[in-house]
Amino acid sequence: MAVTATNAPDTTTRSDLELLDAWWRAANYLSVGQIYLMDNPLLREPLRPEHVKPRLLGHWGTTPGLTFLWAHLNRVITREEQDALYITGPGHGGPGVVATAWLEGTYSERYSQVPQDAEGMQELFRQFSFPGGIPSHAAPETPGSIHEGGELGYSLMHAAGAAFDNPDLLVACVIGDGEAETGPLAASWQQNKFLHPVHDGTVLPILHLNGYKIANSTVLARIPDDELLDQMRGHGYRPYLLEGGFDGEDPMAVHERMAAVMDEIVAEIARIRARAAEQLAAGEDVQRPRWPALVLRTPKGWTGPKEVDGHRVEGTFRSHQVPLAETRTNEAHRAQLEQWLRTYRPEELFDADGRPHAELLALAPRGPKRMSATPHANGGELLRDLRLPDFTRHAVDVPEPGSGPASATGTLGAWLADVVRANPDNFRIMGPDETASNRLQAVFEATDRQFIGHIQSGDDHVSRAGRVLEVLSEHLCQGWLEGYLLTGRHGLFNCYEAFIHIVDSMFNQHAKWLTATRHIPWRRPIASLNYLLSSHVWRQDHNGFSHQDPGFIDHVVNKKAEIVRVYLPPDANTLLSTYDHCLRTRNYVNVVVAGKNPGPQWLTMDEAIAHCTRGIGVWPWASNDDGAEPDVVLACAGDVPTLEAVAAVSLLRRHLPELKVRLVNVVDLMRLQDEREHPHGLSDRDFDGLFTTDKPVIFAYHGYPWLIHRLTYRRRNHPNIHVRGYKEEGTTTTPFDMVMLNDLDRFHLVMDVIDRVPGLAVKHAALRQHMVDERLRCRRYTREHGTDAPDVADWVWPDSTGPRM
Repeated sequence: MAVTATNAPDTTTRSDLELLDAWWRAANYLSVGQIYLMDNPLLREPLRPEHVKPRLLGHWGTTPGLTFLWAHLNRVITREEQDALYITGPGHGGPGVVATAWLEGTYSERYSQVPQDAEGMQELFRQFSFPGGIPSHAAPETPGSIHEGGELGYSLMHAAGAAFDNPDLLVACVIGDGEAETGPLAASWQQNKFLHPVHDGTVLPILHLNGYKIANSTVLARIPDDELLDQMRGHGYRPYLLEGGFDGEDPMAVHERMAAVMDEIVAEIARIRARAAEQLAAGEDVQRPRWPALVLRTPKGWTGPKEVDGHRVEGTFRSHQVPLAETRTNEAHRAQLEQWLRTYRPEELFDADGRPHAELLALAPRGPKRMSATPHANGGELLRDLRLPDFTRHAVDVPEPGSGPASATGTLGAWLADVVRANPDNFRIMGPDETASNRLQAVFEATDRQFIGHIQSGDDHVSRAGRVLEVLSEHLCQGWLEGYLLTGRHGLFNCYEAFIHIVDSMFNQHAKWLTATRHIPWRRPIASLNYLLSSHVWRQDHNGFSHQDPGFIDHVVNKKAEIVRVYLPPDANTLLSTYDHCLRTRNYVNVVVAGKNPGPQWLTMDEAIAHCTRGIGVWPWASNDDGAEPDVVLACAGDVPTLEAVAAVSLLRRHLPELKVRLVNVVDLMRLQDEREHPHGLSDRDFDGLFTTDKPVIFAYHGYPWLIHRLTYRRRNHPNIHVRGYKEEGTTTTPFDMVMLNDLDRFHLVMDVIDRVPGLAVKHAALRQHMVDERLRCRRYTREHGTDAPDVADWVWPDSTGPRM
């Protein structure tokens, strides 16, 4: 909320509240109609079976609370001229947010086939949870939504992500009491220690206690009020409790109390922000405030049927979904539905043509101030391109292949520091306390970690304002970044590779959101969700088996090809080129896996740019097929597999100089897929040109081997592709012992060539035996000395293999 908010004394009269109540009744009427009706939207005649949908889908229980909050927020928005975003945590509140968008006129602006009249109302009702219609959640199709809520737990972190760097924005986040039982939501209460009271917007958490989930009570609704409020105070909030609607209480009395509470909350927010601005202007330390939080307790299914078939419904779990489940076939249920709808007095709300009365329309804010029309919920409207500095200025000098060593992520960190400097208000880096561990610490030359809690002397690069957000919760990092991107900004999430799995389900939801928005014309493209996964499976020297899992890639490629991209740059220059590309893209999920440990550098910057542009290619300097058809192809994807593949080529050229070997490196993993399956896929002609149609292909891959087979199963030469990768063999050991455990080492790759190239197995049995002995020697050395054998640890690509091509 802007510091300049007027917060004028409330002049709300009884008639104002009656009008607000009418608006709420209209929203509820429209919500019930969406669940049940496909005809007769204004009840111009008694309900007949054909007026009711044959399949009743959707959820009523949480909806009246959501529309109640929307109505009261509109009152504040109009008075304060406030920019506001409404996040619907309860996933099943779709009817309510669709209804409010239609009442505000936004829905008809977005969907001309659903005008604000009787015909449009009928279409609004018919399309809801109907084949060819719209989903039952606050989906991408819903104006004003950035949070579908189909999976619970992420509303409050999305709210904070939206508020970062949005100082004039109020984010009202409704948290269902069922959602409040999830781990991610429990962690989200801590994010008030990261939101700056001047530079960032305000998040107003609204815990909506209606007592029940699908079939069971909720925890927070069944603990004493003092315990609940103490819990919220312990999280650093100033809670306000409002309850109403029970035992047939007059809704007008609840409206009156709610208006008073909202006025107090708005005034408190303005005082907090004004005081923080004064502290900042005076050069004082900006103290962490106790932000307001609202606890709203209302009956589940409020204003719905009190009883159905002798069972209490309002205020119980029975109102969660469809309180009257047989209205098409059960005359008594149908009559009760009609009675329910008429309690909202639609004749007072809509004119003869089905349009909301003018005084109702006048209650909504104007233009982009409407929560259903705010550009913050359609972030592409606000998106500005990043100013990306020239990454080539950070190029690692590579006079010969295998030069170095250098840290890929360490090199990237210096460029990211430049990105931060060039984009001080629309780019953030999120990570679970791993920015420095992943060797990105150069960014701290340009910024700090943002933290609004207590800062002690000796804390490293921690201040009130910073572009790096670190909290030891992958859920929060993911949710913050999603909220930040969905409201029109840019960023990246760096994480240990094994633990990015914690957000598998969140990634699912975001990828599905992006897929849906591609087919919604008014949804503008947003910046891509960029992952940087380091501390990866092959270099977990200290942590061992628990930290070894490259399977996030497998999970990602399950999603639509139009959305996902996976990159495995083999060195620092290719990582720079890759990430420059990723930060320029829109509506993708980009997964980049790169090592942090110093390693050999293979390509000059010009070569790296060309290689990354192709996404896949032959490395001529490592190959000796010299324009002829190779006898074998060694392929590699990932930094450690590339090192082992190049080392295997060196062994083959030394021991089998007559063997024609081609080395193919893959940066863009999706190039392996068929062009008919993925936009980045190679044509069959190009794939066959690289990998041949009938020669053995030994593929050293970063992750689980079967993914390469899955991507290439339609290729002509697939039967000859043999993949080495992670086989779920791990421990705390040396880097080379780790690759030996999984048979990805150079010696085993040479053995694979001998086994699979016709004529070599018998002819070069002694060489194969020597490779087995070398593995035993290296294993024995690690057990005796605790390190890898020097000839392996210090190995470099021989410069006697010829000039760079």
